[in-house]
Amino acid sequence: MLEPSHNDELPVIPGKRYFTIGEVSELCAVKPHVLRYWEQEFPQLNPVKRRGNRRYYQRQDVLTIRQIRSLLYDQGFTIGGARLQMSNDSNPSDSSQLNQLVVRMIDDLEHLLDLLKVK
Repeated sequence: MLEPSHNDELPVIPGKRYFTIGEVSELCAVKPHVLRYWEQEFPQLNPVKRRGNRRYYQRQDVLTIRQIRSLLYDQGFTIGGARLQMSNDSNPSDSSQLNQLVVRMIDDLEHLLDLLKVK
């Protein structure tokens, strides 16, 4: 079986609260040892650990892993570049400023469209 290269080809995440490392490995098409390595490299990835240091991932962890996987495998980032990209994505002030800019641009474009329709 070929490993999917795009997250679109990955299986749907079931509606469970917790996932084992084996389940996450299958859901994200990443081997368990890679997941353990990524935990050391990406502070955003911090699964709950229970008896015997068993990892239990939540839905947000699975989404984070898929994002990391996309950055590394699909977009060609290095570990350091992906870590930087993830930390930039988690900076809410930058994203809120970007969202405000996009909203302003949409308003301006809608205004221009209204002006063009009048003529």
